[in-house]
Amino acid sequence: MKRITTIFTLILVVALMGVSCKDKASKKIVADNVESAVSRDASDKMVPVMTFEKNEHDFGTIQRGTPQETVFTFTNTGNAPLIITNAKSSCGCTVPNPPKDPIAPGETGELLVKFNGSGQNQVTKTITVNANTAKGSEILRIKAFVQAPGTVPAGPVK
Repeated sequence: MKRITTIFTLILVVALMGVSCKDKASKKIVADNVESAVSRDASDKMVPVMTFEKNEHDFGTIQRGTPQETVFTFTNTGNAPLIITNAKSSCGCTVPNPPKDPIAPGETGELLVKFNGSGQNQVTKTITVNANTAKGSEILRIKAFVQAPGTVPAGPVK
């Protein structure tokens, strides 16, 4: 009885597969959909690319509490307008100020970063820039050796 049930089930499955696969896939293609897919794919290739002159800035040795600033200059080397949606730092002591307007292809922009000089010894902070690029975000770094006020710079004694 089990054999008959198993054989009958297999015959039924094969018959259903034979009936359901009669339509050819090429007959289901709509020409209008193909044209819209081609134009959509062409527009997807148009993306901005953020190319920075430098990804890291070293302030060197600074006194604690001394505000510092640097500018990260970048160029849109892509073929679509670059829009920076957000720029945030790894802590509140570093404040990035990105451009608000879109950057056209081939144009340059500046990202001002302010650091309040807090911390002690070697300090490294990161800035994450979110934009409409293929990667979606870029990481920038600032670093400094922060000394307490009134201390002598470390180094060899003459």
